[in-house]
Amino acid sequence: MILVTGGAGYIGSHCALKLLEENKKVIVFDNFSTGHIETIETLMKEGKDNFEFFEGNLLNLNDLDALFKDRNIEAVIHFAAYSLVEESMKNPEKYYRNNVIGSINLLDKMRQYNVSRIVFSSTAATYGEPKEIPIKETHPQNPINPYGNSKLTVEKIMDDYDEAYNIKSVRLRYFNVAGCDDKTRIGEIHNPETHLIPNILKSTFNNKKTFKIFGDDYNTKDGTCIRDYINVEDLINAHILALNYLSAGGKTDFFNLGTNEGNSVKEIFDLCTKVTNKEIPFEIAQKRAGDPAILIADNKKAKEILGWNPEKTLYDSIKSAYMWELKQNK
Repeated sequence: MILVTGGAGYIGSHCALKLLEENKKVIVFDNFSTGHIETIETLMKEGKDNFEFFEGNLLNLNDLDALFKDRNIEAVIHFAAYSLVEESMKNPEKYYRNNVIGSINLLDKMRQYNVSRIVFSSTAATYGEPKEIPIKETHPQNPINPYGNSKLTVEKIMDDYDEAYNIKSVRLRYFNVAGCDDKTRIGEIHNPETHLIPNILKSTFNNKKTFKIFGDDYNTKDGTCIRDYINVEDLINAHILALNYLSAGGKTDFFNLGTNEGNSVKEIFDLCTKVTNKEIPFEIAQKRAGDPAILIADNKKAKEILGWNPEKTLYDSIKSAYMWELKQNK
């Protein structure tokens, strides 16, 4: 049985669905702070006898004991974290308590119940301001916000738990995740929604919003920021490969997950217009402090060691996300 923490959320639910499609037994652990009961209901329907849900909190040791005690959990994929950069600046306590202490509690229960493999959802935010593009895994890790700090702290803890307790981990550092299950069974639901692509697509259903593009004078091909967008299903394939890597005796390691390519904000608008066949108005606003011009992942290490290869295009991601939004607006 594979434990997926945070499996009622966007990325965790796509991971649980993929595992179920591979006929794995899955238990999702979630407290619904950002996840959704409707997502769990869909997973129950898809997984049937192979799926179980446990509502609980990583900060509650009794919940974790009840989770591990009577189940044969072989490995963990850990998504349960708060992830809003701006919120982390205003409320760091929330991020350190949930993301760091919650992860320590999880690792301690893994140790207690002899579970020795974990795949961790980390972030490119651990790198901070980029000193080189594309960003390699050897890039210095100097986060500039509590969210990035919380993820980096857990990465370091995992190194120590490997050294002391032989708990092997793979940390996957995401860049920008996009898209949805291409059968529209599950999708991206955030409240508030902070991601660019779903916000643009949502706006096409009310025709009222004019978007702000923050800066058009960056040193890029069209003056707007460039980011590396990875499809969520490609992202999840990397988690499955990481789990297989650990199962085959792989050592603790860390990998970037991105496409090694970048798209500008204007290109995102153009693709959304192409997918929806609707004009999407925008205006140029002042640059935001701290927005790097370009963030692109070097993904060679994941390709070479995990055998991972992202296959879907950004158009594919936007199309699947739009199909999901259409379903929500029926």
